[in-house]
Amino acid sequence: MRVIKVGGRAQGDPALATALLAAWRATPGAIVLVHGGGDEVSTLQRALGGEPTFVGGRRVTTARDLDAVRMVLSGAVNKRLAAQLRAANAVGISGEDAGLLEATVTDPAFGRVGAPSHVNPALLARLLTGGFLPVVSPLGRDAGSADGAGLNVNGDDAAAAIAAALHADELLLIADVPGVLDQGVAVAHLDPVGARALIARGVAEGGMAAKLQAACAALAGGVPRVRIGTIATITDLAAGTVLTANAQPARGPTP
Repeated sequence: MRVIKVGGRAQGDPALATALLAAWRATPGAIVLVHGGGDEVSTLQRALGGEPTFVGGRRVTTARDLDAVRMVLSGAVNKRLAAQLRAANAVGISGEDAGLLEATVTDPAFGRVGAPSHVNPALLARLLTGGFLPVVSPLGRDAGSADGAGLNVNGDDAAAAIAAALHADELLLIADVPGVLDQGVAVAHLDPVGARALIARGVAEGGMAAKLQAACAALAGGVPRVRIGTIATITDLAAGTVLTANAQPARGPTP
C-alpha cells in the first residue's frame, strides 16, 4: 500500500498520469493519491483581488480564501486528475467527505488552516476494496467547530496522516527535484534527526522543509518508509531520498 502526494507543478507534467497508471496496474487497489494545486489557488486568489501569503512554506488562508481553495482543489484540480486517471477507476473525493479528514486550527495567524487530528479511513478502504483509485483533495473538517467548518490542510501533512491511518508501506512525496538536496546533491537517506538538522541549518526550507516535517510525522505514525523525489520515483522504487525511523533504510513496497 502506498500513499502518493503530488503538488501543482508535477500535476502539469504529462508523465504523471503515465507513471501513476503504471503503478496502479502493478499494484491495483494499493494506491491512494493526495494532491495539491497551490499555484492554481494563487492564480484564483489574485483574480479575486487578493494576494497569496506563505509562512514557512505553508499557505495563510482567510475565510474568503477557503472558498477559493475549495473551488480549485476539490473542484477543478481534483476532477481533472480523476479524469486523467479514469483507466484506473479513479474517484475524486475531498477530505471533507464522509469524515475522512478532521483537523484542528494550527495558529490563528494562518487563518483557516489546520493540522490533521484524525483520519477516518473507512471511505478509502471501501474504494480500494472496490478496485477504485481514490484521488483526495486535502481539505478537512474543523474538529473544534460545531458545524464542521472547513479547514485548508497542507497536502503533505494530509498525505502523512492518511498514510499512517491506512498502515501504508510507503509515503511518496513528489517534488520537482530528485530528492532532498544538500549543497546541490540529493541525500540518499535520512532519519528524523538528520531531517530536522537540515531544516535547522536552513538547507531545507519552504516547501521542502514542510515535506520533511510531514515525513517525520508519517514515520512517527508508523509508516516505515517515506521517499521524496520526482515523478520518476513512482515507478523507480530506488529513486529519491529515503527517510526511515532508523539509520538503515526499510525495504520498499514490492512492485
